Amino acid sequence: MRVRRFPLTLLALAVLATAAPAGAQTPLPPADQPDPLDARDARRVERMEKVVRELRSIVFQLRDTGKPVVVQPADTDARMAEMADKLNDLETTLRGLNGSLETVTRDADQAKRDSTALNAQVQALSDRLAALEGKVAAVEAPPPTDTLGGAPPPPPAGDPAKDFAQARQLMLAGDYDGAENAFANYVEIYPDAAKTPEARYWLGKTLSVRGAHANAAQAYIGAIRGWPQTSWAPDAVVELARSLVALKKPTDACQTLAEFSRRYPKAPATVASRAAATRTQAKCAA
Repeated sequence: MRVRRFPLTLLALAVLATAAPAGAQTPLPPADQPDPLDARDARRVERMEKVVRELRSIVFQLRDTGKPVVVQPADTDARMAEMADKLNDLETTLRGLNGSLETVTRDADQAKRDSTALNAQVQALSDRLAALEGKVAAVEAPPPTDTLGGAPPPPPAGDPAKDFAQARQLMLAGDYDGAENAFANYVEIYPDAAKTPEARYWLGKTLSVRGAHANAAQAYIGAIRGWPQTSWAPDAVVELARSLVALKKPTDACQTLAEFSRRYPKAPATVASRAAATRTQAKCAA
């Protein structure tokens, strides 16, 4: 809001100028004679008369009230100022939206890079496990045979749950030869059963008991393919490392133990203790 204070002398002169009698003004020429003022001068006179009327109004207001005259800004100026404020607010909002969009785009790009890196890491681990399986398979180890010199044919398919329970019972009873045959048959008959990875783990146990480390390592590798989060998986990894040490492959054993620490940080204390002992036996780097 602007406050205009006019000098009294100026205001008085304006009033005196406008208060002159009408007769003092130059009379207008007759209608049939041409106007001596052109259109531009006429507009100028009209503007001057308007200013004089405003000054008279201000003087009268000052005389009657004795208070400073407050001149309100034109309505157009107020609306323009309001529009400018709204435009500033809109620009601020747009800048905020642009910043948020840039942040979301940056996070999406980072997530994509992380996903690509994770996929590459998983593929590398799978390749390493496949290579390890190939190395173990290359070790010569005679397959188990019966008294007739040939492996017995697997029995026909039955109930997977029942067959697994029977094989496990043989294991608990100390019949490792019978348990070995039972788990080997289970793996062959039910290659895609839910219990097959665990059956491979127990098969590796029976093979380790009789010193068939190459076959045991193959069984353990089949059991931990995919790094399952089960109660027996950490022990299967340690048993694989022990088999690799027995096969004189300490480098592969140390790599396996490194994966054990990363994949199963909350392994039982007994399993972690055997992993530490195997790490020492393989002379793994600290």
